[in-house]
Amino acid sequence: MGNGAAARGTAQASAGDLLHLVRSGRATTRGALQRATGLSRATVGQRLDRLFRAGWLREGAGAPVESPLGGRPAVRLEFDDAHAVVLAADLETRHARTALLTLTGDVLAEHTGPLRVDEGPEKVLDELGVRFGALLREGGRAARSVCGIGLAVPGPVDSRTGRVVQPPIMPGWDGYDIRSRLGRAFATHAPGPTRGGEPAPVPVLVDNDANLMAYGEQRASYPDCSAFALVKVSTGIGAGVVVDGSVYRGVDGGAGDIGHIRVPWVPGSAAALCKCGAYGCLAAVASGRALAGRLTAAGVPAASGSDVAGLLAAGHPEAARLAREAGRQVGEVLATVVTLLNPGVLMIAGDLAGTPFLTGVRELLYQRALPRSTAHLEIVTSRLGDRAGLAGAAALVVEHLYAPERAEERLAALGL
Repeated sequence: MGNGAAARGTAQASAGDLLHLVRSGRATTRGALQRATGLSRATVGQRLDRLFRAGWLREGAGAPVESPLGGRPAVRLEFDDAHAVVLAADLETRHARTALLTLTGDVLAEHTGPLRVDEGPEKVLDELGVRFGALLREGGRAARSVCGIGLAVPGPVDSRTGRVVQPPIMPGWDGYDIRSRLGRAFATHAPGPTRGGEPAPVPVLVDNDANLMAYGEQRASYPDCSAFALVKVSTGIGAGVVVDGSVYRGVDGGAGDIGHIRVPWVPGSAAALCKCGAYGCLAAVASGRALAGRLTAAGVPAASGSDVAGLLAAGHPEAARLAREAGRQVGEVLATVVTLLNPGVLMIAGDLAGTPFLTGVRELLYQRALPRSTAHLEIVTSRLGDRAGLAGAAALVVEHLYAPERAEERLAALGL
């Protein structure tokens, strides 16, 4: 049960707590809810009635009878994912992915197109609002069906405020009120219900892209992994960590920013000035941007991590050599990360996450880390691919809105 219920005692379990038990699969019948909470049959019925009237629960097929005496199958309770939808966006340095999803993460409509983060928050967020409106029309959904919006950004985010904090590759975004601006853009381009003559606010949640990729991948493919780490290597480098099912963000969102760990100088990386203003950062010598610069200097034009990915896909030998070298640099840093976190799964994702890069990571990681740290470690590549950030952003919204205490607040606001 949620922490709120634990603090109140099981006999005080709210409708939100019952919803959590059903969604998690821990109790999916009325009888199971009674046993899990200690509530009477009548009280369980009253609280479930609130959830039914909100449209959040439905009755499914009968569950197996647990009594040896037999009897009628118990009615199974299910989370009804049809009562609302979620909008999500994954903002990269040069393009953005947007999607309309169900509450259980199924994609109803999707779009990927150019959008430069360095054009600033006003233009970028307004364009996301335009794309959200188009997705709703494509998916045949009304704006009032959207319960929340999730946004993944390529920079550190203070999760309490939803604002990016000194992002090296997002000029003009530092401290910007993303939540309010994206909410206004959505209301402008996808008009919905009003409150007091003003558009009804839609919750907007913002987090770092690597965090949300890690969250999406862990929930989809490794739900039983209690310590999961993902490293995204694209134009920049970042990591996301999921511990016991929750994203670990640090004090103010700075956890996982491994692209700015200083690394030893390597041949060919002279004057490796990072976007943060320092020299010798991992991102300055091993990111897609760094490799693009070195390839361009060698007469192979490349402007970003996605360009390097294209060269790798085509089997370009110099791109492959540099990717393997970059993997070794990242692997040396990851040896420390693995020793510190002792994860069960280390996932490599992003533009460079192919065989040459992964080979380099493995070489240095297993060479530098103690065998004890890697004995039960799986090193894998992305399962969700380009949709990982979208999946994580949508899941972040759903888990926030249907968490026990927040669910209670929303039920009260609905008059239930």
